[in-house]
Amino acid sequence: QVQLVESGGGLVQPGGSLRLSCVASRINFRTSGMGWFRQAPGTEHEFVAAISWSGSNEDYSDSVKGRFIISRDNAKNTLYLQMNSLKPEDTAVYYCAAQLNPYSVGSAKSRDYAYWGQGTQVTVSS
Repeated sequence: QVQLVESGGGLVQPGGSLRLSCVASRINFRTSGMGWFRQAPGTEHEFVAAISWSGSNEDYSDSVKGRFIISRDNAKNTLYLQMNSLKPEDTAVYYCAAQLNPYSVGSAKSRDYAYWGQGTQVTVSS
């Protein structure tokens, strides 16, 4: 079965940085659009960033634009999220997600993703 395994979360002070990774297996990662979402307690999944299968197109939520960077290494089946200038409101569980259709371009809508990881906790606090 498809596996998406996130890592890199942790506790960081406001203004700090973290890099999340998501390793995919049993999926044609090279042709899958990918996304990052997050969920804070008591809230719904929130779109963070998405990237097309080739990496040529990226999309970000307004809340992270200019601070976060999504990227991928298709040779390593790995998706990344570089998070800079972190704020307390970035505190959440972060999930990576993969689209099912080949040559997909990513999406801001959670319903457009077929596969999800288990999530990694990011806590921004002094």
